Amino acid sequence: MSSAEVILGFLEEAEPWRLLSPQFPSKVGGKPAWLSQRGLPSLPGLECEICGLPMAFLLQVYAPVSGQDTSFHRTLFLFCCKTQDCYTYNDSRCVKVFRSQLPRRNDFYPYDPPAEDEPPSEPEPDQTALPVSGVKLCWVCGCPGNKACSRCHTVSYCGKHHQTLHWKHTHKRECCSQEVSTVTTSPFLFPEFELVTEPEEEEEEKEEEKDTKEAAEEEEGGVDCSSLADTLAETDLEEMAMHETEDNKVFQRFKKRIAPEPHQVLRYSRGGSPLWVSSQHIPSDQNIPSCTCGAKRTFEFQVMPQLLNSLCVDSTGASIDWGTLAVYTCSSSCNHGDQYSTEFIWKQDFSPDQHTKIKPT
Repeated sequence: MSSAEVILGFLEEAEPWRLLSPQFPSKVGGKPAWLSQRGLPSLPGLECEICGLPMAFLLQVYAPVSGQDTSFHRTLFLFCCKTQDCYTYNDSRCVKVFRSQLPRRNDFYPYDPPAEDEPPSEPEPDQTALPVSGVKLCWVCGCPGNKACSRCHTVSYCGKHHQTLHWKHTHKRECCSQEVSTVTTSPFLFPEFELVTEPEEEEEEKEEEKDTKEAAEEEEGGVDCSSLADTLAETDLEEMAMHETEDNKVFQRFKKRIAPEPHQVLRYSRGGSPLWVSSQHIPSDQNIPSCTCGAKRTFEFQVMPQLLNSLCVDSTGASIDWGTLAVYTCSSSCNHGDQYSTEFIWKQDFSPDQHTKIKPT
């Protein structure tokens, strides 16, 4: 594991205004709080590469790069498919990640940071359009949508699939009527939370490792290891070796590392290393493509399996699953103006012989 600092992410309830774009939030679920209001990713770029259906917004992480003016504001957006069958073993084609960044002086936000303790003076409009760019957003998913309802022409969609979903959900009885819907969110969306962060505490872990090491040394001092080995049958030694597989070691290390903070849903460590759940399907340098600018991509953050317990995926029958999602981004955080850049994501699943998963606590 790299010595780079690790920041842990946790879910918290938050007032809706805190999760809007002018507040530069890190959040999970709901609709994306887009950073740049131009060059947004849209269909077919937001379609699952396995089933071809639109993906759902999973989370975003606000992660400026210190000392780099073009990345004064910088957010990473992660999307995932909601089709259960697309979550085949160690296949990353059902997830995508995008990067957006802006200088401090830009066309969309004030130069000075927003107030943290008070809501905006004017209510934010329901996200049917964005200022400056005038981009229409899909009612269902919050992504760009240039397809309007052919009857009322007041609601936009990213495509036919979400138009049909909204029609069946509420729009069939509301279209061209004076009825004002009290439903403002789509069942397609994940539950919405703020993503709050704090540094990972390592001192206690180091002390525990020290105590364990000292205890082991004391135990070794009182036992003749060669005599102990002689007393064990050869079959017992073979059985012990079988259980002490590399995969099991990695998984036990994973569980031990997250045990002090079992509710963590994200680990952020730009330039660090992921905490893998398995010794299988770990990417090599050749597996991680360089950025389109030519710079190497480096690890930035990973999504933990604990997040699945908060997404209510089982209640909708969409049993999406992962061991961890590792996000790799351009090491130089290259500038593409207002455009969103595609970055790289690697899905690693629990190995088939790991029957113990991370359970809700």
